[in-house]
Amino acid sequence: MLATTGCGGDDAGSGGAAADGRVTGTVTVFAAASLTESFTRIGRDFEAANPGTTVALNLAGSSALANQINQGAPADVFASAAPKNMTTVTEAGNADGTPSVFARNQLVIAVPRGNPAGVTGLADLTRPGVKVALCADQVPCGAAARSALDAAGVAVTPVTLEQDVKGALAKVKLGEVDAALVYRTDARAASADVTGVEFPESARAVNDYPIVALTGAPNRAGARAFVAYVRSAPAQAVLAEAGFQAP
Repeated sequence: MLATTGCGGDDAGSGGAAADGRVTGTVTVFAAASLTESFTRIGRDFEAANPGTTVALNLAGSSALANQINQGAPADVFASAAPKNMTTVTEAGNADGTPSVFARNQLVIAVPRGNPAGVTGLADLTRPGVKVALCADQVPCGAAARSALDAAGVAVTPVTLEQDVKGALAKVKLGEVDAALVYRTDARAASADVTGVEFPESARAVNDYPIVALTGAPNRAGARAFVAYVRSAPAQAVLAEAGFQAP
């Protein structure tokens, strides 16, 4: 899933730092799909704190975003759902400074409201007739799921492999599967439609979320300001409310 959105305001161009030191212009943020709700709100808050800025979000699987950045896509900031995908960007020389971890996330088993299949743990995902959606191994939610399943000694044959966590969650919301391994934050955001079933092995697959400004940033001042804002107390409060853990 790929979504490019602006959080509000007028498009002020690439921008940068105004004569009085204010940050202006568009800040293009490539962010993991699991950050959709949190970064939409954080983007609006950043705009309010920095009049004259617009935050444009490109939301997708971290592996796809890393590839886009390394292929030259114009972006100011990269926020990944796992260090591995960030390493792809830093090793290509596209990180402006050292990435910093701003949040952590754990998996739950997302099931439809009412949990009609009676799923209570990972072992239930192997029962005949239980349809499961997982993220593909190359994206962070898929790698985390693989770690959790291996820790439990459970082999699951999914009916679909999705390119980001929102895709796996959508299969549950649409009733196409009985369960999916998704982040706790995504299950919470979709609580009107799904229930998140906690399982102990998720503690073996906690994902760190790093963020960094990019060397090719069209709005370098805006990029650095946004990274700093994500680590600030107001943004950290938004992330905590969504279910993210502090780094």
